[in-house]
Amino acid sequence: MTIGEKITWLRNRDGLSQEDLAEKLSVSRQTISKWEVDQAYPRIDKMVLLCDLFHISTDELLRPEISLEDAPQKRTGYSGNGHYFGTDGFRGEANLDLTAEQAYKVGRFLGWFYASPKSGCYDKTYRPRFVIGKDTRRSSYMLEYAIAAGITASGGDVYMLHVTTTPSVSYVTKQDEFDCGIMISASHNAYQDNGIKLISRSGEKLGDETLALVEAYLDGNIDVLLPGASDLPLAHRERVGAIYDHVSGRNRYMGYLISIVTHSFRSMRVGLDCANGASWMIAPAIFDALGARTYVINSQPDGMNINKDAGSTHIEGLQKLVKEKKLDVGFAFDGDADRCIAVDENGEIVSGDHILYILSKRMKRKNMLKNNTLVTTVMSNKGLFKALQKADIDTVQTRVGDRYVYEAMLQDGYALGGEQSGHIIIQKYATTGDGILTALMLMMEILDCKTTLGKLASPVVIYPQILINVTVKDKSEAMNDPEVSKLAQAISEELGDEGRLLLRPSGTEPYIRVMVEAESESRCHRLANEMAELLKERCGV
Repeated sequence: MTIGEKITWLRNRDGLSQEDLAEKLSVSRQTISKWEVDQAYPRIDKMVLLCDLFHISTDELLRPEISLEDAPQKRTGYSGNGHYFGTDGFRGEANLDLTAEQAYKVGRFLGWFYASPKSGCYDKTYRPRFVIGKDTRRSSYMLEYAIAAGITASGGDVYMLHVTTTPSVSYVTKQDEFDCGIMISASHNAYQDNGIKLISRSGEKLGDETLALVEAYLDGNIDVLLPGASDLPLAHRERVGAIYDHVSGRNRYMGYLISIVTHSFRSMRVGLDCANGASWMIAPAIFDALGARTYVINSQPDGMNINKDAGSTHIEGLQKLVKEKKLDVGFAFDGDADRCIAVDENGEIVSGDHILYILSKRMKRKNMLKNNTLVTTVMSNKGLFKALQKADIDTVQTRVGDRYVYEAMLQDGYALGGEQSGHIIIQKYATTGDGILTALMLMMEILDCKTTLGKLASPVVIYPQILINVTVKDKSEAMNDPEVSKLAQAISEELGDEGRLLLRPSGTEPYIRVMVEAESESRCHRLANEMAELLKERCGV
């Protein structure tokens, strides 16, 4: 469907005449008529109004392969799984899936779009400001300079934080009132991958409607952004943007984290695994400043060793360090330090679910846990929910992804949420997961309670869990297959209150994810394999 066909279909669906729609959008009826026959495209501000009015996303309006007739009911927004930007930014292998040319175009769009803070329409009188951070991947430098070149070519100014963490970019964007923050990182992925995360003025992930417009520009769809133009306008002479060093912003973020802590760490021996990533300087400096005796591993990045057998996804190195050095506690971060996994005094893993339990009890005790509720995803372990039930703490569960956790927190004002992977969001202090902040909060709870991390985590008994990805021809058909539904019900009845089955379509790949939790590993494997085999037989490729 063309954009014009979609506008006509939506207008008719909602029983609006051209005059009615024109009045709602403050345009002429002739303008509506031109849109509907594809003689012209709506301006960006009118496009946003159209999407709000009809409860669709800009992505659904712009992409011709999406037919609104497939779903006659009103929709409720963009899925966060565009063809470039997924739930955690634009990510892929550098110079294959994510190129310097694409990064330059992202910068060109942002510099143009933010020239007018209100409508996104180009305004020669306004010079937007952007802040950029990056992790330690070799390709981060290439992408950083490409984005900066695009922004300055469009007339925006760029402030460089250099190597820093994702949460620090969120903090600086909000505190220093930048129009947009940009983090170049592929988080826990291997060094050959990289990504672009875009952050709004409020320090949150950039809205999906704007991401859809970025994708339109990446696809060369200029008319929907600037009708009749061959490309976005370039800045000239004094309007060309400038690039500034802004390492002071990173330093202020470090000072902010230190200011939150109410205890000296002088009595504590702490291990840190920095994953050869963005935290390699920041985390040790903060713990040293607070008086801890720190033992640091994986803090010598060379551009190609980020996350390599290191960090929160390879916890065994930190476990070994804690045991050998007889440390009180250890913390492992991922490549951009927005997640944290801990190791207790015995070398045992303290997962994101354990951390959520510990911090929710802490915040409840301090009357900081809004509505006595913790926000988790559906992937959190049953052992967490049982422990929370005993502690008389309620939960709200969301789909997988820290962005969905944060949306639920914003919607109802909840104070704490996160994932078992170690993304922990503490609303009072941050708008995103922050691994270093999480570690500091755990340290304060250990010192407040005058106990060990192992004892704090012990009420959470993690159930064995197995996850199998099954490649299918059609995810929707697989999820609605009657035989699959019948077996799912039988497995759920067999498990009862002592486990659970979760079937979940992947947001980006042709998989159905089969997850089973049970009181024994053998039962997990038996039931998960039984479901996986049926999916392969009925719906597999």
